Amino acid sequence: MKLLKALTGVAGAIVLTTGTAFADDLRWKMPVAFATNLPGLGSPAAWVAENLTTASDGSIQVRVYEPGKLVPPFDILQAVSDGKVEAGYTWIGYDQGKVPAIPLFAAVPFGMKPWAYTAWYYYGGGHEMLQEVYANKGFDVHAQLCGIIGPETAGWYAKPIKTLKDYEGLKIRFAGLGGKVLEKLGASVTMMPGGELYQALEKGTIDATEFSMPAIDQILGFNQVVKYNLFPGWHQQFTAQYMLINQDQWDKTTEAQKALVKASCTAATTLALAEGEYKNGKVLAEFQDKGVQADQIPRDVLKKLKAVTEEVLKEEAAKDADFKRVYESQNEFMETYKVWDTRAYVPTDL
Repeated sequence: MKLLKALTGVAGAIVLTTGTAFADDLRWKMPVAFATNLPGLGSPAAWVAENLTTASDGSIQVRVYEPGKLVPPFDILQAVSDGKVEAGYTWIGYDQGKVPAIPLFAAVPFGMKPWAYTAWYYYGGGHEMLQEVYANKGFDVHAQLCGIIGPETAGWYAKPIKTLKDYEGLKIRFAGLGGKVLEKLGASVTMMPGGELYQALEKGTIDATEFSMPAIDQILGFNQVVKYNLFPGWHQQFTAQYMLINQDQWDKTTEAQKALVKASCTAATTLALAEGEYKNGKVLAEFQDKGVQADQIPRDVLKKLKAVTEEVLKEEAAKDADFKRVYESQNEFMETYKVWDTRAYVPTDL
């Protein structure tokens, strides 16, 4: 609670130093892709909305609409760009069919740890590249990083994954670039919102699914249907959420209002990561008592998945100039970051 108050104070300080900078009140509707009761994934949207109202003394009011109540989760980008709603909160990787480079800002298989991603995003030009990527595909949105969590699980299965052949013919819900990797291995990959996954598993519409981290997956009840939960989350080492704002609406805001939105989203990003890291260990430790077998994917299988991932990333880079540019920027950063990462942190197996 002390941290929450401190972060709110930082954002609120902007109001105190700008006086009447909020001359024009903002009233935004914001549909979200994730239920706000989902820790680290949906909860930041509700926190940001509340904090913007508090810190602006009511000048900025954002009304959150739970998934499907105003806009279907997968339609949020288009709705914001078209001006049907002023803002939206989502995992932007859902739009890879419209914006091929966008998954690099959402989740990358065998990619960066969450804090490394934020380093590249804030200081390596990632934020600016994201705006350019949307503009290059004709979308009128301003995107603000507004939440991040650590690794997802590698999914929930009726049987363990022992070899790459186990993916052949598997009907699985798998998102983003990781889904392209599994398609290359012969899996039948589908996408559907989180709220539909329990029923799809129960009815056999899908054989397996990934969605998020343990603290979220247990809320959705996957462990009640299938009992094998695999690790590590190779396909999403970080999962980043964004607040999308219609570009015309963003252009109308004052500098003080922009600063408050940026500060609130930066605070929400910190809180989202902290919430996930705080809750996941306890949930995972209790899985065995619920009959869940939490298995590690064999190391040789992980190596093969990584090799296929590199093929997919190179193929995507060859097809889209924005993808190539962002991919090269991230790789360039990682070359120097690895020097720090491998030397500075104590090995986890010590």
